[in-house]
Amino acid sequence: MRLSIIDIAIILLYLSSTIFIGLWYRKKARQNKESYMLGGRSLPWYKLGLSDASDMFDISGTMWMVSLCFVYGMKSIWIPWLWPVFNQVFLMMYLSRWLRRSNASTGAEWLATRFGKTGPGVSNSHKVVIAFALLSCLGFMAYGFIGLGKFIEIFVPWDMIKGYIPFDVAPQYVPHVYGVIFTLFAMFYSILGGMHSIVVGDMVKYGVMTVACIWIGFIAAGQLSSHHLNVPAGWYSPFFGTHLNLSWTGIITEVNAKIKSDGYSLFGLFFMMMTFKGFFAALAGPAPNYDMQKILSTRSPEEASKMSGFVNIILLPIRYTLIISLTVLGLVFYHQMNLKDGTGAIDFERILPAVINNFLPVGLVGLLLAGLLGAFMSTFSGTMNAAQAYIVNDIYLKYINPKASTKKIISMNYLVGIVVVAVGVILGFFVKDINSVLQWIVSALYGGYIASNVLKWHWWRFNANGFFWGMLTGIVVAMLSSIFIPQDQLLNWFPVLFGLSLGGSIIGSYMAPPTEEAVLKSFYKNVRPWGFWEPVKQAVLVDDPSFQHNKNFKLNMFNVVIGTMAQCCLTILPMYLVLGKKMPLLATIAILAVIMVILKKTWWDKLKDY
Repeated sequence: MRLSIIDIAIILLYLSSTIFIGLWYRKKARQNKESYMLGGRSLPWYKLGLSDASDMFDISGTMWMVSLCFVYGMKSIWIPWLWPVFNQVFLMMYLSRWLRRSNASTGAEWLATRFGKTGPGVSNSHKVVIAFALLSCLGFMAYGFIGLGKFIEIFVPWDMIKGYIPFDVAPQYVPHVYGVIFTLFAMFYSILGGMHSIVVGDMVKYGVMTVACIWIGFIAAGQLSSHHLNVPAGWYSPFFGTHLNLSWTGIITEVNAKIKSDGYSLFGLFFMMMTFKGFFAALAGPAPNYDMQKILSTRSPEEASKMSGFVNIILLPIRYTLIISLTVLGLVFYHQMNLKDGTGAIDFERILPAVINNFLPVGLVGLLLAGLLGAFMSTFSGTMNAAQAYIVNDIYLKYINPKASTKKIISMNYLVGIVVVAVGVILGFFVKDINSVLQWIVSALYGGYIASNVLKWHWWRFNANGFFWGMLTGIVVAMLSSIFIPQDQLLNWFPVLFGLSLGGSIIGSYMAPPTEEAVLKSFYKNVRPWGFWEPVKQAVLVDDPSFQHNKNFKLNMFNVVIGTMAQCCLTILPMYLVLGKKMPLLATIAILAVIMVILKKTWWDKLKDY
């Protein structure tokens, strides 16, 4: 442990600020349900966008990305397409507007605008989306929980404090104990202040992280002026062929085993499968988590689009400055770090905390630790807020106490928040490492979500019964696949999972009559989606011959393509900057500038047109 008094003071000051924020916004959050869950839909898009970006700047994901960058170099920018990260581009270009036009408070409440409040399958569709939302929220909470614990363990070795603990803790559960402690801070300010305190807390954390990331970027660039990175051929290039062709033999031979265990050697095939899955996942729209809640919290559909676009601009340059800087320092000082876990194997997820603990100056260590602790707390609190919204809004108020007073609703939010955190922590004790839960979330659980949620936007005949059977099929198959299929092969099984879920969606739809025409016409006129809506469009035109249907499919897809290119540029630009690669950096800036000019005309200027 090498924390100085200054570092400790910075961390304590940050933790104290989160408590203050929770207490400050407690009264405002208690005004009504909408104020607590959605910030009263009064927050400007840039604040919500910054908050959403902060929620994505999580500690577990950053540890994972640093380990990827260390192993795969510039090619690591493609692996987060597993989420897929480019879903933010789809949201930016059109899906955020479609979602926000519903005026719903949660994804489950949104279903009533698409399928109606009564009819075959409506109740079941409502319940299954709540089940999915809670599974994904709890999965993300466990994911963040274990990442935080592994991070803190580097700075506060268990040997130093175990004498003060009145019970024995097995070595594999030490990270979990640390996770519990800092989870309590996240729980406190987010439960008390609701969405208002979450957004303000995220803004404070982002400011801290920005200063820290720029500082560490200068340090890494300075190290490169006197050190040469010993990396394999192809490490500096983002381009790839059928095979990865990245051999660490003779450099750090153990990395070859990491590449093999990840299953990325056939990188071309992996990329195609990842892109195939990612495209449909992006078409499905946001999953019912903190991202959806931020979109529903915006003041208008146009601001929802702006918010989703702002996420990329505010998140990627700062985050990847940190990632490449920590990677550079990890490579320079690799032989001075101890990355072995309790079993003697190298744990590449320990690179981030090991670099911070050993090779950064006083003050910067405190800033980074405060920022990364805040990253955990913002992700955890945003996810908890989403879970609270589903349980209180879609279970308690719908089925148990529809006439509950505002005081009762707020009290129930407090209770539900505590229970959700407790369950998330318990699940975290069963997680082996960050990558294992990540693979389950993005490859299995989300694989079961996709088919039903693509069809709900684009096919008029899809009904609540089809949504229920498609989601149920996907979730059940996802659970079984996580048991019987090795985690590194889950992505390869995505087409099977998608096909089964799609089959359940279509068969379920034809097992029940179409959604009521009045509901379909209302949804179509309000949301104005493109896709297979011809019968509904003709019915709307009979009532209103002046109605203009959405003709922007080609424009939306064009914007998605160039928007994804811009996202890649924003990702790789800070990496080239820190590495000092001048020509690739200038080319990236030039491409980004051209794309921004195009999007000004094809997207920004047309936000109110479609």
